[in-house]
This record gives sequence, C-alpha cells and structure tokens, in this order.
Amino acid sequence: MTLAAGAPSPTDVPPPPPGPGVTPPFAAPPSEGRNARMWLSLGIAGLAAVLCCGAGGTALVGLVITQAESLNEQADTIVGDYFDALAQQRYPDAYKLLCNDLQRGESEAEFAARVSREPRVTSYQVGDVNLTDLTVPADVTYATGGRDRLEITLAQDGSTGQFEVCGISG
Repeated sequence: MTLAAGAPSPTDVPPPPPGPGVTPPFAAPPSEGRNARMWLSLGIAGLAAVLCCGAGGTALVGLVITQAESLNEQADTIVGDYFDALAQQRYPDAYKLLCNDLQRGESEAEFAARVSREPRVTSYQVGDVNLTDLTVPADVTYATGGRDRLEITLAQDGSTGQFEVCGISG
C-alpha cells in the first residue's frame, strides 16, 4: 500500500475512544461547595452594602447633631448680645438685634424709653433652642433681685440669615 504525499500515516490517526466503563481522562467539574461560595459572595456583598449605608447614616446623624449645636451657638450669641446690650444700657445695639416686625411696631426711641423703665437684667442663662418653633428659654436675674424665666422667640433675617429676637414672653 502506497501513501499519497501529505496523507496521514496509520500511526498518526488517533485511537478510537474507549468504551463504556472507562475512566475519563479529565476530572469532572466539582459540584460540592458551589452553593457555599455563592452564599459567601452574597453575604460579603450584603455586608459591604450595610457598611456603606451605615457610614452614610452615621454621617447624616453627625450632620444633624452638628447643625443643632450650631443653632444653639447662634441663639446663645444673639440672646446674650441682646441681654448684654440691655444690661449696659446700650439700647440702640439691643434694638438692632430685634426682628423687622418688632422694629416696624416700635421706633428705636420708643423701645429705649420702654426698656429703660423695666428692671435691668444683671445676669442670664440661655438654654437650648427648640427647633420646632425657634424659641429659647432664658433664666434672668434683675438688678432688683428678682428672677424670671423668659421665652425668647427667634426669627431668621431674610437677608443675612442670622437669628434675631422676635419676641419675649415671661
């Protein structure tokens, strides 16, 4: 038997596949552990999502607390400046800290005349801002020795954004 040029020789032909019951030449893909890896991956992804959302929630809580502290500082400053001006009889300075509504209802001269007749505040302690109605409690002591707990209503100035005294009730 003669072979044509380029034709495969009988030794180059692969042997026929083995018959039934013969071990395959490669291992079967593993089936155990597949579900465990999937659940482990989902658990890690869930943990990452919780950590990211938790960090965002923590940042939000921190922002709210910081904002409340900032409002308390502003209220303490404005109310303190108002009572300091009254105590030192600097009525024009106290008048400037009033909101526009109160200033429209009473001139600076009328304000000075009214507060000069009232007992003079010698000391005060300002509490925390009630954020729902922007009121601040203040315990005041007068030169006459009397004490009172006042409720100061604050308003925000539309042009400056600063708090202003917009009412005092006792």
